[in-house]
Amino acid sequence: MSEAGTPSAAAVLDAAEHVHSGKVRDLYRLGDGTLLMVASDRISAYDFVLDTPVPDKGVILTRMSLWWFEQLERVVPNHLVSADVADLADLVPAGLEGRAIVCEPLEMYPVECVARGYLTGSGLADYRLTGQVCGVPLPSGLEEASRLPEPVFTPATKAAVGEHDENVSYDAVVEVVGEDVAAELRTLTLAIYRRAEALARERGIILADTKLEFGARADGTIVLGDEVLTPDSSRFWPAASWQPGRPQPSYDKQIVRDWLTSPASGWSRESGEPPPPLPDEVVDRTRSSYIEAFERLTGQKF
Repeated sequence: MSEAGTPSAAAVLDAAEHVHSGKVRDLYRLGDGTLLMVASDRISAYDFVLDTPVPDKGVILTRMSLWWFEQLERVVPNHLVSADVADLADLVPAGLEGRAIVCEPLEMYPVECVARGYLTGSGLADYRLTGQVCGVPLPSGLEEASRLPEPVFTPATKAAVGEHDENVSYDAVVEVVGEDVAAELRTLTLAIYRRAEALARERGIILADTKLEFGARADGTIVLGDEVLTPDSSRFWPAASWQPGRPQPSYDKQIVRDWLTSPASGWSRESGEPPPPLPDEVVDRTRSSYIEAFERLTGQKF
């Protein structure tokens, strides 16, 4: 027991069944069958969970996802049951408020549903090799950060922690989930991207791409789950400085990626070794970037 006479965090979480820990989130099953999803301050890059947390990151991700769920409720149902974890006094330890939600259990599809409106990241690498992204042909002459003629659905495998998501073709998704589900996942992913891209643009932010996860209810309804349109799962660029042909300033963890691949880190992706701890300056810049993205998109103060 704590000094105040309430259970410690460890003791309280023992009262809920631990289901899964991902790169950022921890999932627990509650007694009524719902799930408690907790966003930590962990940050990942290049398939590693880094030793250095980013303060308040989990709260920012949770609040941003909640805002987007509300904006998208006419586009797709989502898994949110409640953000009021204070009602779970005997199950949720102090300090989880703001970074935990109760959500419905779903049968998650083993597919990362990615929508791209701009050419960057692994999509750019694919295009330079093949002229395509995930089997989708693109016009010739595109360069880094080019806006695509239309958003494209570029799925990926859902890799375990420490493994790498791999871009796959639409046909590969059909093989995994069936033709009808694959078509619906593609339709929903692109509808969400178009809605979110328009909202972000109104606020001076370019949504270059985003990764979504979906699951199914028992009746087969497809539901948006996990996080949505956060700096962890999306590339956000300031619209005022967008210029194709070069890397873009960003409101996401590109700050961390750039430092890790710079000579200053002393780390090589090819080494197979875990990345070094992040300097305070990189942590502070990353935190500030996440907060700015949250405040510009939602209009709320953090």
